[in-house]
Amino acid sequence: MKNILTLLIITLISFSNLVAQNNSTKKADRLFDRFEFIKAAEEYLKLANDEANDYYVISRLADSYYNIFDTKNAEKWFEKIVEENDSEIIYKYAQMLKANGKYKESNIWMTKFSEMKPYDSRAVAFRNTPNYIDKIIEKGKKFNIQNLSINSEYSDFGSTMFNNKLYFISSEEPGLLEKPYSWSNEGFLNIYSSYINENGSYLERVELDDLNSKYHEGVITFMADGNTAYFTRESYFEKEYEKSEDSKTKYSQIYIYRASKKNGKWLSIESLKINDQNYSNKNPMIGPKGEYLYFSSNMPGGYGQYDIYKAKINEDGSIGDPLNLGQKINTEGQEGFPFMSEDKIIYFSSDGHLGLGGLDVFYSKNIDTKWSNVRNVGIPVNSGADDFAFMINGDDGYISSNRPGGKGSDDIYAVKKLLPLCDILFTTNIIDSKTKESISSATTSISDNTGIIDNTKMTSEKGLTEFMLECEDQIQLMVSKTGYESKMLDLKFSDIDPPVLDIYLDPIEKIIVEEKIMLNPIYFDFDKSNITNQAAFELDKLVAIMEKYPDMIIKAESHTDARGPATYNRGLSDRRAKSTAQYVISKGISEDRISGVGKGEDEPKIDCSQGCSKEEHAQNRRSEFIIVSR
Repeated sequence: MKNILTLLIITLISFSNLVAQNNSTKKADRLFDRFEFIKAAEEYLKLANDEANDYYVISRLADSYYNIFDTKNAEKWFEKIVEENDSEIIYKYAQMLKANGKYKESNIWMTKFSEMKPYDSRAVAFRNTPNYIDKIIEKGKKFNIQNLSINSEYSDFGSTMFNNKLYFISSEEPGLLEKPYSWSNEGFLNIYSSYINENGSYLERVELDDLNSKYHEGVITFMADGNTAYFTRESYFEKEYEKSEDSKTKYSQIYIYRASKKNGKWLSIESLKINDQNYSNKNPMIGPKGEYLYFSSNMPGGYGQYDIYKAKINEDGSIGDPLNLGQKINTEGQEGFPFMSEDKIIYFSSDGHLGLGGLDVFYSKNIDTKWSNVRNVGIPVNSGADDFAFMINGDDGYISSNRPGGKGSDDIYAVKKLLPLCDILFTTNIIDSKTKESISSATTSISDNTGIIDNTKMTSEKGLTEFMLECEDQIQLMVSKTGYESKMLDLKFSDIDPPVLDIYLDPIEKIIVEEKIMLNPIYFDFDKSNITNQAAFELDKLVAIMEKYPDMIIKAESHTDARGPATYNRGLSDRRAKSTAQYVISKGISEDRISGVGKGEDEPKIDCSQGCSKEEHAQNRRSEFIIVSR
């Protein structure tokens, strides 16, 4: 169910800021504010049928279904109000369409969302990679998954492996004296374990009575010696709440607790100092070396609803200040369930990165303290439902999901890796072409034409940089350093073996040949005068030369091909020359030091009087840079 997937344990952390438009919504609003979304949906549905055009009622009804991941009903009701141009409503509607397999329609609304919120990271990612669903599907078939025998008809999720036992979270049918949890109509969540036999079968599930309470418990993780565990628990406290009929109302947040084992019993259960009544911390996971505690939190200062953090585990057991993993990992949406593997790959779930609907599992590798490009693990680990709490050790792991066909609302699936994730550690070695010495602090950038790959690093003292890429990736590599001619290379990684590339940079003076600055051709698109990315890269070399030689004066000449009237071409070339000069001036070069003149079609590089190909016409659309004085 949506509550368990995106929030892990239900919490009354914040009440809605929306105000009911009339007394008729008071009962439904109270249920919604208490996260009793099933009952709230029933009440809003009655009102929606009576007041079909009431935006407030319909938005709350749609959100109720959205929060319990009833994708069909959420889509139905979001559709009725999506034309109101609320960006978050549009985003949620697109997510529900995608979860229901309506990818083309989802893309239409994601396009509108990206137009409304152009700087939102979710919009940027979609705009740069509109065909991302095809890429995710193509990436699949590397894993096999199987529903576990220990799953129940209720919620089972959140796997941790330790000492041949699988620890997980589960709810059961409420007892006679137990009030069902209002969001899921199930019992409260507790920690269980199941011993794994040598043949891979699972023994009967056992509840961890030492750690479970009358409230929700969540994901558990262990230090290497097995004597210290960290886990989450719903933690209540009283706080005044002006909307309540009572003077005080019980609030709850999700806290991370530490427990110590003595004589086989979990004792000394204490709340971590990083917990706070104003936000929740959840999904704890200890890194492979026991140095850091990774977790998810909605503490102030993050990038979205929930972000992933890490905190140092000190020798005395105390926890250091949380450190946000940054915008490479976190988005405006929800990120959670981190798992750090021994090879420095972090797996996590997110509804903010590009996925198949709901939460998807993503991964990124830490190289030189920086995260590589975030990748979707692909199908069948991911689906149109919520897929979360992924962990893997070698070729075996687990994933939790509420996908169709399971035994309950959330089920745990065993994961078997069939094919390796084909990753390449690409190393660049930047060298001075004249002295053959390594160049430190050179800027090395990689990018592709989708926006998935976009990373910049500085070379080490030995002139090296490392990037984590996938087999078959095609990238553009750019290297620059003050005093050297920049280089741009197009690379495909199936062609590079081993994936180490020596790149020689020439001193910038090498592009001065007699009385010209010899740049690679500055080409313009047909009938256009705007500066392209490729042109800007070359013009930056001219800027570097003019900065090094402050007395140098340049005349930029622009040429066209012979298509079109000669008079028109003269004007077009003049516009191109002025655009070229303006770009250089925009980089801080005085306008007295560069001028532009259009030559039209008068001085072609290739004679096209007898006809030319497109490529030959393109060569005639060029710019040249003449040194007037030094």
